[in-house]
Amino acid sequence: MQKLRIVLIVILGAVLLLSMTSGRFLIINDPQRADVIVALAGETDHRPARGMELISLGYAPRMILNVPATANIYGIGMLEIAQAYVQRLPQRQSMSTCPIVGLSTKTEAQDVAGCLKPLGVHDVLLVTSDYHTRRALSTFQHELPQYHFFVAAAYDPQQFGVRWWKHRQWAKVNLGEWMSLVWWEAIDRWRQ
Repeated sequence: MQKLRIVLIVILGAVLLLSMTSGRFLIINDPQRADVIVALAGETDHRPARGMELISLGYAPRMILNVPATANIYGIGMLEIAQAYVQRLPQRQSMSTCPIVGLSTKTEAQDVAGCLKPLGVHDVLLVTSDYHTRRALSTFQHELPQYHFFVAAAYDPQQFGVRWWKHRQWAKVNLGEWMSLVWWEAIDRWRQ
């Protein structure tokens, strides 16, 4: 009985340690100089802003903004909204949009391939939400091995924090991203 108690305490301690570090594990923030920055689709405020910040810091000469091609907001296409947004920016000469049809990070990577190919680039700096960086980097490296990828985190304290247990929204995002990461690593990565 004493051995069982010790084993349970060790298991419980390990689970507690893993859960306390699970938020930090999801985040990779390692921006490196690249030929192009690709801001992933999904979040339309922090990701593009982080990409533009990295352009201004000299991390890449140009940026591609991924945009869901078929999505609408109040009857106006997101691609049209994004293109108008880009035209208003001082960096507009170094920016373009990439229509994304897929609904997953895996299919987004496949859609991005068509936008990268004509540019003749090799090194790509991905910009995505902090909690999504590990899975995004793994997915793009797997799906597009002809490119060398780096990743930069776009932080949004409303959506996520490494101490995920402190806010309901952070806990939901942490759980959802872990489910997506496990699905990617265990199943989706191996599908053709």
